[in-house]
Amino acid sequence: MSRFTDRYLEGMVGTPDEPTPASTEEIDLSLNSPKLKGIRRLTALDTVRARIAMAVDFGLLSPGERLPPTDAIARALDVGEITVRRALSSLCADGVLERRRGRKGGTLVAEQPTRKAVDATEVYRGQTAEVHHLIDERLVMECGIAHLATRAANTADLDELQQLVEVMDKAESWAEFHSCDERFHLALARTTGLDETVDTYATVLRRLYAYYLPYPLAALRESNDEHRALVEAMRAGDAALAADIACRHVRTLHNTMFVGLTN
Repeated sequence: MSRFTDRYLEGMVGTPDEPTPASTEEIDLSLNSPKLKGIRRLTALDTVRARIAMAVDFGLLSPGERLPPTDAIARALDVGEITVRRALSSLCADGVLERRRGRKGGTLVAEQPTRKAVDATEVYRGQTAEVHHLIDERLVMECGIAHLATRAANTADLDELQQLVEVMDKAESWAEFHSCDERFHLALARTTGLDETVDTYATVLRRLYAYYLPYPLAALRESNDEHRALVEAMRAGDAALAADIACRHVRTLHNTMFVGLTN
């Protein structure tokens, strides 16, 4: 996923100790502009700290829960592994996470985690209007994409989507699931054959993904049931049903993303 960072996630830049491509350096310079608002003015390190800390604050990550490997977190949050390691270490120092040794060790949510320990979470909390707007943008596009994809899909397209559903069924962590979720929705969009639409949709999707938090696997499995139902509707050639499932799938984000959890 990191290959899309420069193009789609404005301000989700590398930390000083990571190799930085020229295009990211250009974005880095833009961060000096006082006009930047919200998460675009945060460093990549801050975004990782904020998203994990908020998941702990909201109870999405439970005390004692083990975090996925750093490489999986890096792929899911579209940052470098060095950034993830630094973020996890700092969250341990803040009392949000803890490190344990041994076969059952690793980085886990602290048994009594410190709440609201990361200032950057307030930047995310202040982006409610932006997130709702992005959800609605995605909602408009997703319904049309599902309808057109149903009409255009061939057996190979449907088999690819089905395989991604099966991979998500077996995902062992929120990080693994999230990476496959993105692949599923981009594959669905590509099935329409409308390249410009895919590009526009991908931009909105990744801007929205910049706000996603780690979620319990049980909730993600329910989301995957909707993926499965969508593929089944497509196989049946029922474009209206596919669009309806896509609509419900995206609309629920108003309540399940952090903007719905702060009320």
